[in-house]
Amino acid sequence: MLHPSYNDLMNVVNSAVEPGEHPVVNSRYSIVLATSKRARQIIDGSEPLVKGDYPKPLSIAIKELATEAIKIAPED
Repeated sequence: MLHPSYNDLMNVVNSAVEPGEHPVVNSRYSIVLATSKRARQIIDGSEPLVKGDYPKPLSIAIKELATEAIKIAPED
């Protein structure tokens, strides 16, 4: 099971959105794309932006998103 949950991650990503504005992320699919892209960057040699002993690049990417070390840019 994913910890934090998809809903928790969506709330973190959309936390800076003002009431009445469109959310940055509307679906779980957007969370999956963002974390998989970041995991690929880590596999390719990017330094993790969070401290800890995480066994997999995807775990690192999820933790980075949950702690707001990385952000998902809204589409224009």
